[in-house]
Amino acid sequence: MTTKRILIANTKGGCGKTTIATNITSNYAALGNVVRLFDHDNQNSSLQWVNRRPNNISKIHGVDASRRPDNHMTRAWQLRVPAETDVVVVDTPAGIDVTELVSMFNRNDFLIIPVLPSPIDIIATAHFIKDILLITRARKKNIKISVVANRVRKNTLMFHKLERFLFTLEIPFVTTLRDTQNYAKAIGKGVGIGEMTYSGVKVDQQQWAPLMRWLDTPVEAVEADITPIFSPEDSLSKSS
Repeated sequence: MTTKRILIANTKGGCGKTTIATNITSNYAALGNVVRLFDHDNQNSSLQWVNRRPNNISKIHGVDASRRPDNHMTRAWQLRVPAETDVVVVDTPAGIDVTELVSMFNRNDFLIIPVLPSPIDIIATAHFIKDILLITRARKKNIKISVVANRVRKNTLMFHKLERFLFTLEIPFVTTLRDTQNYAKAIGKGVGIGEMTYSGVKVDQQQWAPLMRWLDTPVEAVEADITPIFSPEDSLSKSS
């Protein structure tokens, strides 16, 4: 079986890349997959999360991809992926150059772009997406791209502005993740939302389902038939 590679990226910092990366990783690990989480950020937030994981839940292999290799290790050896790996998740650093990001892509990779409901984030993400599409098409990279709205508070003016922006994109807007302390609790415990059992996380677990379905659609296939939790018509009517 070919290893699935999923990259989470946005040039805008603080958009929740580590939240997305750790939860995708835990979802696949819980299904019995061999998963490796590559942390390219110098803060190593994803790697710290891996190190906090309880011993009685599915194992995840963390890789410190931000560390410079020493004299006994090449960069290629440091970032190698063992053949038995089912899923690779890459948590990219904030402020990554688009050209550098595209150079990280292999054929048939998945790219998830988190975006927050703020004017600065929307503008930065719009430019980021435009550059990604231009470069990947020019280099004929067969990458499957989607956007996730993160830390959203529904029924606010900024939320509806974010909706309108996302529905104008050329790429799928797969799901919305609400603004809740459940994610901070999960990060602190070294678990994913899907691994938490109390009733307060049920809504959050449901919001992850569309993204996981999208990731399990082959890159070569037609875009996944994902229905967002709201429609463009709803967004326009609410903002009028």
